[in-house]
Amino acid sequence: MSDIEKIKKLRQSSGAGFKDCNAALKESNGDIDKAVEILRVKGITKASKKMSRDAKEGVIVISGDSVKTSIIEVNCETDFVAKNDDFINFVKELSEINNKCSSNLEKLSKSNMINGKNVEDNLVGLIAKIGEKITIGRVQTIENSNSQNFTYQHSVIKDNVSKLGVVVSLESNEKNEQISLFGKQLSMHIAASNPIALNSDEINKDIIKKEQELITEELKNSGKPEEIAKKISLGKINKFKEENSLMNQDWVMEPKKKVKDVLSEMNLPNLKIKEFKRIKIGE
Repeated sequence: MSDIEKIKKLRQSSGAGFKDCNAALKESNGDIDKAVEILRVKGITKASKKMSRDAKEGVIVISGDSVKTSIIEVNCETDFVAKNDDFINFVKELSEINNKCSSNLEKLSKSNMINGKNVEDNLVGLIAKIGEKITIGRVQTIENSNSQNFTYQHSVIKDNVSKLGVVVSLESNEKNEQISLFGKQLSMHIAASNPIALNSDEINKDIIKKEQELITEELKNSGKPEEIAKKISLGKINKFKEENSLMNQDWVMEPKKKVKDVLSEMNLPNLKIKEFKRIKIGE
């Protein structure tokens, strides 16, 4: 086999560039298997050097069906790479595996991809090839008994790859067009309104504490009497809870109504919003 044929074969098996393949073959005295290992080690070295950099761009990918749905965030450094074909193909396959793994990141990293290598090794190889830090961010799988999942994606790059993704689970004893329409509209509402929790009492206490600190700081220099300041503070924190809990938000499709009002007016006693997940790049 000629040197050019060896380089070509090595490039196909490793995905590395011409120069790296040529150098690896020279170092291994033409042994392709040894050259593959050299490239793998160099790839890990390259990848580790890039891991200290910021990766604030990326994509959201949703996979699965109406019973079991998974959402995954994959970050990179630039929007240019987020639209790269190699990156897109990787995240699409990764998302399918993530759904099978039910968003167990440890299991995901050890799972094999189509090329026979596991996710961890493929990620290292992609970082070395593309030249940017790439990380797996937030993940969640939603699967509830007697429930149907609905999704919405905004700023779609390709197929199920986007910049913002929503999965919402509706529990019901039946399936009909009314529920399907509400599910689609609700996922769009969540995308636009960004609720923190389903109900106000479910908002994380640390978030409430941080908001309370900001309100207190705002009122500190207002010159208002202490009792008045306390009432204003209570009103502001209650408003914050209302605006950030899904059930109490103004319905995007008809702002004079709350989400809970729309749900009640559907007159389906067994219909419940079970849970939701919204992920947006940059938030």
